[in-house]
Amino acid sequence: MKRVFALTEKSLLGSPIQYVWQRTLGNYIAVTGSSQSVKIYDRHGVKKDEIKLPGTCFAMDWDKDGNALAIIADKSNSIYIWDPNTRKTSQLDSSMRDQMSFLLWSKAGSLLAVGTSKGSLLIYNLQTSRKVPVLGKHTRRITCGCWSSQNLLALGSEDKMITVSNPEGDTIRQTSVRLEPSDIQFSVMKTDERTSPGESTISVVVGKKTLFLFNLNDPDNPIELAFQQRYGSIVSHRWYGDGYIMIGFSLGFFVVISTHMREIGQELFQAHNHNDNLTSISISHSLNKAASCGDNCIKIHDLTELKDMYAIINLDDETKGLDKLSWTDDGQLLAVSTQRGSLNVFLTKLPILGDTCGTKIAYLTSLLEVTVANNVDGELPIVVSVEVEPNFVAVGPYHLAVGMNNRAWFYALTENGVEKLKDMEYLGSVASMSLNSDYAAALFEGKVQLHMIESDGLDQEERETRLFPKTDDTYRILCHCLTSDFLIYGTNTGLIKYFYLEDWQFVNEYRHNVSVKKVFPNPSGTRLVLIDEKADGFVYCSLNNNLYEVPNFPPTIKGILWENWPMDKGVFAAYDDDKIYTYVFHKDTIQGSKVILAGGTKLPFSHKPILLHNGELTCQTQSGKLSSVYLSTHSFLDNIREAGPGELQKMLTQSLMLRRFSDAWEICKLLGDKSSWNELARACLHHMDVEFAVRVYRTIGNVGMVMSLEQIKGIEDHNLLAGHLAMFTNDFNLAQDLYLASSSPICALEVRRDLQHWDSALQLAKRLAPDQIPFISKEYAMQLEFTGDYVNALAHYEKGITGDNKFLEHDETCLAGVARMSIRMGDIRRGVNQALKHPSRLLKKDCAAILESMKQFSEAAQLYEKGQYYDKAASVYIRCKNWAKVGELLPNVSSPKIHLQYAKAKEADGRYKEAVLAYETAKDWDNVIRIYLDHLNNPEKAVGIVKETQSLEGAKMVARFFLRLSDYGSAIQFLVMSKCNDEAFQLAQQHNQMEIYADVIGSENTSNEDYQSIALYFEGEKNHFQAGKFFLLCGQHARALKHFLKCSNTDENMAIEMAIETVGQAKDELLTNQLIDYLMGESDGMPKDAKYLFRLYMALRQYREAARTAIIIAREEQSAGNYRNAHDVLFSMYTELRTQKIKIPSEMATNLMILHSYILVKIHVKRGDHMKGARMLIRVANNISKFPSHIVPILTSTVIECHRAGLKKSAFSFAAMLMRPEYRNKIDIKYKKKIESMVRRPDTTEVEEDTSSCPFCGFQLPESELLCPGCKNNLPYCITTGRHMVKEDWCVCPHCEFSALYTEFKMLLESEATCPMCSERVTASQLKKVLDCSSFLRQDQEDS
Repeated sequence: MKRVFALTEKSLLGSPIQYVWQRTLGNYIAVTGSSQSVKIYDRHGVKKDEIKLPGTCFAMDWDKDGNALAIIADKSNSIYIWDPNTRKTSQLDSSMRDQMSFLLWSKAGSLLAVGTSKGSLLIYNLQTSRKVPVLGKHTRRITCGCWSSQNLLALGSEDKMITVSNPEGDTIRQTSVRLEPSDIQFSVMKTDERTSPGESTISVVVGKKTLFLFNLNDPDNPIELAFQQRYGSIVSHRWYGDGYIMIGFSLGFFVVISTHMREIGQELFQAHNHNDNLTSISISHSLNKAASCGDNCIKIHDLTELKDMYAIINLDDETKGLDKLSWTDDGQLLAVSTQRGSLNVFLTKLPILGDTCGTKIAYLTSLLEVTVANNVDGELPIVVSVEVEPNFVAVGPYHLAVGMNNRAWFYALTENGVEKLKDMEYLGSVASMSLNSDYAAALFEGKVQLHMIESDGLDQEERETRLFPKTDDTYRILCHCLTSDFLIYGTNTGLIKYFYLEDWQFVNEYRHNVSVKKVFPNPSGTRLVLIDEKADGFVYCSLNNNLYEVPNFPPTIKGILWENWPMDKGVFAAYDDDKIYTYVFHKDTIQGSKVILAGGTKLPFSHKPILLHNGELTCQTQSGKLSSVYLSTHSFLDNIREAGPGELQKMLTQSLMLRRFSDAWEICKLLGDKSSWNELARACLHHMDVEFAVRVYRTIGNVGMVMSLEQIKGIEDHNLLAGHLAMFTNDFNLAQDLYLASSSPICALEVRRDLQHWDSALQLAKRLAPDQIPFISKEYAMQLEFTGDYVNALAHYEKGITGDNKFLEHDETCLAGVARMSIRMGDIRRGVNQALKHPSRLLKKDCAAILESMKQFSEAAQLYEKGQYYDKAASVYIRCKNWAKVGELLPNVSSPKIHLQYAKAKEADGRYKEAVLAYETAKDWDNVIRIYLDHLNNPEKAVGIVKETQSLEGAKMVARFFLRLSDYGSAIQFLVMSKCNDEAFQLAQQHNQMEIYADVIGSENTSNEDYQSIALYFEGEKNHFQAGKFFLLCGQHARALKHFLKCSNTDENMAIEMAIETVGQAKDELLTNQLIDYLMGESDGMPKDAKYLFRLYMALRQYREAARTAIIIAREEQSAGNYRNAHDVLFSMYTELRTQKIKIPSEMATNLMILHSYILVKIHVKRGDHMKGARMLIRVANNISKFPSHIVPILTSTVIECHRAGLKKSAFSFAAMLMRPEYRNKIDIKYKKKIESMVRRPDTTEVEEDTSSCPFCGFQLPESELLCPGCKNNLPYCITTGRHMVKEDWCVCPHCEFSALYTEFKMLLESEATCPMCSERVTASQLKKVLDCSSFLRQDQEDS
């Protein structure tokens, strides 16, 4: 707390002293001591007057407005009244003979109460000068008293009585107390219900010990409160708040109690503020503070939180202690008197005066001191001492102005310090002032005077000063502000005018509907917030002359601060006494410009905001200091990395509201969830920041949105761009409005069509694209039809018909809709005719379905028939019982169900041939068989159908039919077919037809029990073959083999085959050995054919033994001259071994090659290819020992073919062989002479054989050579030519997979249809050239 001034005991002439502050204004303090005078001082401690008295001053008091100071003194019956305005003292004769002892002005009027030492009372009215003397009010000295707000006067006297009087002096209440009363006060007790308005409770300190509470409305029940002795005696008490009393005690305690009846007697708060003694307490209601003094210090508490100490003032030089405390009414100054007779005045509340220019702040730091600071730019503060206590302050870039009433003082703020420029008087009391770099503008009495601060006198006379408004304008200016370029003011008629300083003329005017109370422009003046007389707030943009309402604008708002941080140009804060509201003006959003409320922040008590910069609010306090408050809407400016997910989400919302996208980006990176990024992206779209939205969507991988935004990025039409963005945010109504306001209104129609909002699309099409109405009508009609609104669907289908051949397909769709809707609406004739004329089959089907659901069967069937939906047509005709029509349609009907219905109808009519045909078409074979047997007597047809369809029921019917005819064999066959095996078995037994039954059941899926029954039957009949066969089928292999080996010679071959199959299935070594013994002749001495042994080995999968047996069999077949059989045995064995991946014996492979070469001879000779035939015969002749039965014929053929092919040397060689004695006589007579002549006259010429490369090593060797001299490998041979294979021309037979030359095989298939090796049918298209033959070469190497 700052000491304003101090008055020492010398100037006051002794102690104790009395003092009293001027009421309301607090400009003067009257002080008196033991001297016979009262001195008047102003707020700064300057003595203004002194009133001489005839004796010591007894009492003095100011009236309620501070316009009169009344004084009474010893040795005088006069009342001295001092007027502060004229500084004149007047005397009033009291007409009272007794010494005056008490004086008090009314709180509610101009009444002065004066009491005497003998108990009399005088009430004086200052305005009317009327005096009302009341003698004997009390019997002894009146010592204390107080006025109520209803002008009731309560008095206390040494006679221990308390009286309550009205303004006329009449006593209306009185009560007695036990001891002498003091410190009497009026107030309102705290009750549940206020019984009467006004102050009805009197509190009195009785005998310095108790507190007496007397309720005027309940005079019979006073309350007397006593306190702890350790507190000491009561010094003083004060009422505050809602019925609370603060009491100070002499031993340093002060206590708070409540006067509510439920709480009375309870101490709500108690503090031992002073160690030794407490001399006074005081409460300032305007500050909401309480002070107590004692010892040598003053302690100040906040009434809202008494536990908190607001301030402590120590007066260390006051050794005798302090005396009385008193605050001015406005709470600015606190005076304390001391025991030794001095007075100290402290500044407890400074008038909060301040102004800003940009980030520069000028504010009052003492009553006569202004500080200019710029904390944002880091400039050192400048302290300016001023001459008067100002009531307004203004600051500009280079100047400071302070003023009071109609006068202002201007100071230049230079680098060298502060320089006083001038002072200026205005034509009225200045309400506010604003400065810029050159001009000052002062508002007074509805006018604004604009003038230069520093005039250089050069060509500036017309711009020196100007008064607004002009004399002929009738409006009054209520508010104003000066920016760097403009003077802006608002008037009582709602005008906002912009005066451009550069051109010295008005450049803009806006008329509001009510008067404008306050204006707050942003630094550039392009936008301002105005508050009108209805306490509504608006943002006005001078650039487009638009006004935007501020939402949720409290009526208590005191002022507006625009954000000074350059990045937040649209942010402003509105404040009242308790709270700051952060608003954001969004200029560019898809919804247009608007103001939003971003949030609120609690304002500390007695803080006045003066500057807003980057979310930090600088406030002035009553102590003359600056304090910072951080807006809750800017919490993301703190360290976001320490915040949790919930706080980060809140920060994200704040940053998006403030359009701080870069901060939001960092928050999204910390949150790391896609929903946050999407929220940021949507905000970018809302604010039309396409570039940033693209960046966000690219980050989250939303390719679709990135591509869409890239397409619209360059659009300059604001409304068109906003329309696209509104569409992206699914606000389609807004998108439509924006499109319609843009340069491309057709987009609105496209959006509505895409969304299928057909009503809106039609309305837009009427205005924008009438040619699109038919097409939209069609789409709308289709939707209406789908939802069941057929009336409107018909109307829109009709509207959709264009009649233009260019849109034939469209018109057909509409006509189809008309047809459907007409039928739905009951206009069947129109709908059917329309459908019949229409080319669409589908329409006929749809209309017919609708008619069918409406039970209009004849029309439905007609449409189905016309649409070629014969099944449906026939079905509907059947429902009409129109069999004639059904019969006509049957050839085109595919549905078995319809044919079945028709067949049943015809059968009922006895037309069996037609019925059987219909049953056949319906594939109802049981009924077909039934009619053939029962009505048409055609069992052959029935039997054929049963065999073809395998119908069980049909088979039963046929079986019953044959039974009637006693054809037991056929009956058994069909009973088995119908799965009636038991019946068939019994029938076979009865009629000795078991063999037929056995034949039939052997080919059916039959159970083992059935097979066993048959086997046992045949066993009993000694039919070993059949018994063995059925024992094999039921899995009894030992019994089956026993019967097979007992078979007679007639069944021997078949029996051996079946025995081999039995052993192969059984895989029983005992049975195998038993069969081998039989085949080798061990049991009967008659060895069986080796082929059976071969088959046995094959059945047992003993492939190596089978291979050896196969070679033996082949050798025997060769010896017997059966070369084809030998070839087939070797081939089948070869393929089996290859399938089982068993190495093929070389002897088998060689024998197969030689036999195959022999078989190829016939093919080549037949085709006339003698060269290939000769080569193959040479290969066979070189191995002639393998063909003992046909040596001479083979050699003869070799000689002849070699001769034909020009191989004379080879022909001579083999002819010479034939001339050997053992062969010569066996030569055919036809060729004998010719061969003999060849030998006699030899021709050794020989055609050189063509060569080709070895598939292994590439060595060139003769084509028919199968052993490569280069790599010594056996070469794979071609099954069509017998030559060795070459890599470039490789293919395989699709059946046996033997290699062949691709081109040769294709040529062979031109005359032959089968493979030379496996004799399977092959076509040229089945052959595929093998590009990589390495697998076949490996296989041949393994085989060799």
